[in-house]
Amino acid sequence: MAISAALVKELRERTGAGMMECKKALTATDGDIDAAADNMRREGLAKADKKAGRVAAEGRIATAVSDDKTVAVLLEANCETDFVGKNDDFVNFAEMAAQAALDNAPADADALAAIEVDGESLDAKRRALVAKLGENITIRRFRRIEAGEGKLDVYMHGARIGSAVAVLGGESELARDLAMHVAATAPAHLSADDVPQERRDAEKELLMAQARDSGKPEDIIEKMVEGRLRKYLSEITLMGQPFVKDPDMTVEKLCKQQNATVTDYARVEVGEGIEKKQEDFAAEVKAQAEKTA
Repeated sequence: MAISAALVKELRERTGAGMMECKKALTATDGDIDAAADNMRREGLAKADKKAGRVAAEGRIATAVSDDKTVAVLLEANCETDFVGKNDDFVNFAEMAAQAALDNAPADADALAAIEVDGESLDAKRRALVAKLGENITIRRFRRIEAGEGKLDVYMHGARIGSAVAVLGGESELARDLAMHVAATAPAHLSADDVPQERRDAEKELLMAQARDSGKPEDIIEKMVEGRLRKYLSEITLMGQPFVKDPDMTVEKLCKQQNATVTDYARVEVGEGIEKKQEDFAAEVKAQAEKTA
């Protein structure tokens, strides 16, 4: 059976696959476009499963904010290359997933993957996108921030860093300013009281070992370590950090001036904590040359 160009075009629009792949699928089904689309989908999903083990450390942060601006979601969607990370289909998928996380409040990424959007689970949509774009694609994580009776704002630094801060009280631009601050400084904890005791103890032990090398008396060492530990805690906490727009005051002082309280915050960065494969291009070329020599 002759396969018309119009039929190939229609299948391409339905599947996003290449022209030759569509023509081959239509030939195999004697021009039955529905059967061809189903076969391509099944083959694509199988290919998606094979790609699941590949490192996906690129991608983007997608955000979704409720109409009343009291709830926000920051979601990390990953792929293998920066090129796919800018692809419109990938961008749309990430934004769809963020909106689904906002609307349904799933407990984790697995629960989010099971949510249906337009009659199909997000995971099915993800796997179809893997088949179409040829890369492993994942929804790695998301953070949900709720302001309660306060307000929140979201800040995006490009597409790779997203932050959100919820505040109670304060001036209208405070949440936005603090979201920008969080994006820039990546505080690990809200305040010194939130730093786990084991982290405090580990840092103090390290500081004590360093101070003893100075040969100073033990009581002097204790005071030295006490001051250095305070400095360390201020560096890793939002409240203790110097405010990026005015380094002469801390975030804590800024909030006190505005009679405001930070109730929650989040910062998500693409690929954070993922071990990327290091490519040695020169070594690859040399190895290839040796094979062909």
